[in-house]
Amino acid sequence: MIIMVDYGVGNLRSVEKAVQAVGGIILRSSEPADLEQAEKIILPGVGAFHDGMRGLQKHALIEPLKEAVGQRKPVLGICLGMQLLFEMGYEHGEMAGLGLLPGKVVAFPAGAEKVPQTGWNQIWPKGDSSLLDGIEPGEYAYFNHSYYCDAQLEDTLASTDYGLSYSSVVGRDHVYGVQFHPEKSQQVGLRILRNFVGGSDA
Repeated sequence: MIIMVDYGVGNLRSVEKAVQAVGGIILRSSEPADLEQAEKIILPGVGAFHDGMRGLQKHALIEPLKEAVGQRKPVLGICLGMQLLFEMGYEHGEMAGLGLLPGKVVAFPAGAEKVPQTGWNQIWPKGDSSLLDGIEPGEYAYFNHSYYCDAQLEDTLASTDYGLSYSSVVGRDHVYGVQFHPEKSQQVGLRILRNFVGGSDA
């Protein structure tokens, strides 16, 4: 059973349908107790960092998420969900994140490219990762974001160039994140979701 965390930020139906399309059994839930029953967890989301953290706080989901990670349950953050995995975000001021991965979420440099980044861009895998099994260097995924994750190099599973090179896929142990929307990224996105759903540790 995969629990998709519903904390009031974003349209979850398209993620749900994509996971089902690759054979996953998924339940949307905002109940902390459901995380105890989950085998794997997906943290989706669109919008601002502050809104995401406040939504998690409102539904009392912060500590249950951290406990699930402590129990070594695989977690996949998508778009805003990936950003919330980090220690700190700077959108509309400074705010602490979940702190599951070291690093911060910062704005794209002014004038470097049009912000937000909206549309298709390439991902460049770095080394081997079962999450990116079958993904070729330079394949395209669909992005929509104004801030990016300044992650540690050793946690960067793939990078993307947009005025600078930044971490677009991250992973440490059983905690993963993708900055793009796999549910909108056609076969590339479905392959990544299949890799997460199908593997015992993603």
